[in-house]
Amino acid sequence: MANIKKTINTRLIHGPVDGDKHTGAVNVPIYQTSTYSQISPGKHKGYEYSRTGNPTREALEKLIADLESGYAGFGFASGLAAITAVLSLFKSCDKIIISNNVYGGTFRVLNTVFKNFGIGHELVDTSKPEEVEAAITDGVKAIYIETPTNPLLNITDIKAISEIAKAHNLYTIVDNTFYTPYLQRPIEYGADIVIHSATKYLGGHSDLIAGLVVVNNKEIASKIAFIQNSMGGVLQPFDSFLLIRGIKTLGVRMDRHVSNAEILAEALRNNSEVKKIYYPGFKEHPGHDINFKQAKNGGAIISFELTENHNVDRFFEGLKHFILAESLGGVESLVCHPASMTHAAIPREIRDSVGITDSLIRLSVGIEDVKELQDDLEQAIAASRRYGR
Repeated sequence: MANIKKTINTRLIHGPVDGDKHTGAVNVPIYQTSTYSQISPGKHKGYEYSRTGNPTREALEKLIADLESGYAGFGFASGLAAITAVLSLFKSCDKIIISNNVYGGTFRVLNTVFKNFGIGHELVDTSKPEEVEAAITDGVKAIYIETPTNPLLNITDIKAISEIAKAHNLYTIVDNTFYTPYLQRPIEYGADIVIHSATKYLGGHSDLIAGLVVVNNKEIASKIAFIQNSMGGVLQPFDSFLLIRGIKTLGVRMDRHVSNAEILAEALRNNSEVKKIYYPGFKEHPGHDINFKQAKNGGAIISFELTENHNVDRFFEGLKHFILAESLGGVESLVCHPASMTHAAIPREIRDSVGITDSLIRLSVGIEDVKELQDDLEQAIAASRRYGR
């Protein structure tokens, strides 16, 4: 039979491990076991202990590697566990360049934990390759980017940064949480390592915590595998099963997420009570053209600020369908206040310098009826006015 190349929509459902060949089950089973019987001392059937390897987690790891066009994938207990494993590649006196408005947890673990081990970092506007180039010194070992960034949705040219990194023998690390491999595949543009908080769109239902890492070659894969097994922050079999299930519907969910977000972003842009809006789908958004060279569309996260005539707390109180909560990427619409929630760990002076103001609002647009979501935003904006228009 001819080898037919599968599209991503088919690969989401029929990945490298498709069902169970032993029983004919159409879903990968949950191998809820901690250990495995051995044929003789040191001789086993491919698995010896579930921290080291588990068939359910392995099916997920092969799936995400396939979707990201990578060499190998790794499952972790959370997005931050995945980030921590990748940062553990580095040693004392190494330095990492990071995007200047990354997720607050990424900044926190670098600034408070890895700092203790002598691993440094520098915040750089990675949307400007010339600034990245200028920041490279002898100690720099990697460039860590988010594109789009969280929460200001800045766009970085993955190919340009990867070329700079390769010229200096550095790793290019990309957090692809906001877009997933359905919208963007950084390894195809030269990235070495891709990270996901799989808690978000990949899981898609706000019912699990998970992290994934994909690497582009055998050497890095060997290092991450050693770190994963040695540090032990692995994803459990049941969560691996849930994540495989969530990924099966990623395509249809993302299409609806994005469709809703495009409508809401346009409505907010045309609302005179919105002072500023950040959405990569708009032509006027900085980096729009680069984004559409490396990604399918502008995604489903919108950040915006209301005019000074509004009380942000009243806006949050007035919402009926958008849930005020941490996280993003679930089927339900979520709203968050980055300055006091996701990015509270970042010092105010840094937040203010990059634009994460106290008036900034971030929406994770869900898949509900878009008219009801639009009405919800409009009535909450009206309820937040300090005085009449």
